[in-house]
Amino acid sequence: MKLRIPPLASDIIICLYAAITLFIRFKLENETPITPMHSIVMGLCFIVILWVLIKFKVLNPNWFGLFGPKKG
Repeated sequence: MKLRIPPLASDIIICLYAAITLFIRFKLENETPITPMHSIVMGLCFIVILWVLIKFKVLNPNWFGLFGPKKG
């Protein structure tokens, strides 16, 4: 049985994940000398983790109902 998180919970988790990862990146960049390339790579890694969770249907975002239901 796959773990499937409901759409509203997925939206909340994605928003929290984005806020926390941005906070981590900004805090780390202020405390240590990081080059822009390191920052970009770290950001891409965080995005890939999120993309994989959505692709494997663990997270099922509804985007807070901003987009209509898929037709077809």
